[in-house]
Amino acid sequence: MVKKILIGLFAVILLIYIGFTMVYMNFFHTSEDLTCTKIEVEVVNTWGQNYISNNEVIALMKNRNIFPVGKKLSEISSAEIEEKLANDKLIKRAECLKTVGGDVKVKVYQRIPVLRVFSQNGSYYVDNEREIMPVPGNFSAYVPVASGNINNEYAKKQLYDFANYLQKDKFWDSQIAQIYVAPNQDVILTPTVGDHQIILGKIEDYKENLDKLRVFYEKGLNKIGWNRYSVINLKYKNQVVCTLTGAALKTRSEISDWTE
Repeated sequence: MVKKILIGLFAVILLIYIGFTMVYMNFFHTSEDLTCTKIEVEVVNTWGQNYISNNEVIALMKNRNIFPVGKKLSEISSAEIEEKLANDKLIKRAECLKTVGGDVKVKVYQRIPVLRVFSQNGSYYVDNEREIMPVPGNFSAYVPVASGNINNEYAKKQLYDFANYLQKDKFWDSQIAQIYVAPNQDVILTPTVGDHQIILGKIEDYKENLDKLRVFYEKGLNKIGWNRYSVINLKYKNQVVCTLTGAALKTRSEISDWTE
């Protein structure tokens, strides 16, 4: 008796499976025969600013011969659309979905700039994955700006780490306006407050030297004035060497002088 029930149950399940498969395959083939009449583009805003518009994505698809409207769904490759969109240096990745109604939906994820570079190689951004990205038209990101003797590898490695450190620290993010790399690879900073230049020294020592500068700001310049010096030199260990504004005279200050 139990055996007959199990056989009957198995037969019912098999019939349901076959029926479902036939319906699905018929529906799938019908869907694939549809012609795409509509495309929906979404530029995902992951950091507050969009520098790629929906129309620019559509223009890019037309230019690369992957615009789906007017084509049968069976002729449209989601993988090809994703790959060709992601090949654009402003786009991090793309997602493409064909709907059962015949529409195509595309999501585009922008690259996130971390650093703006002006160098002998031109002007560009470095994104949060250390990749070089071009400057979009009519767009300017609020990120650290670096200029001077900078090659691409230096920008993607040492300079990226330094800029990322500045951005993550609220004090330095608001304090440093520009980074300049001199021919001898010394880093010179222009602050947002005060009329002085900061010689940071070699970029590998930036954490130690920024800590030293912070102490000097808090214990020194807050007392004697922010426009007293034209140059603040941090290259020397445990010392801050300053040039008085309007004079060639230098004053050498031990860090301990400002921490008492």
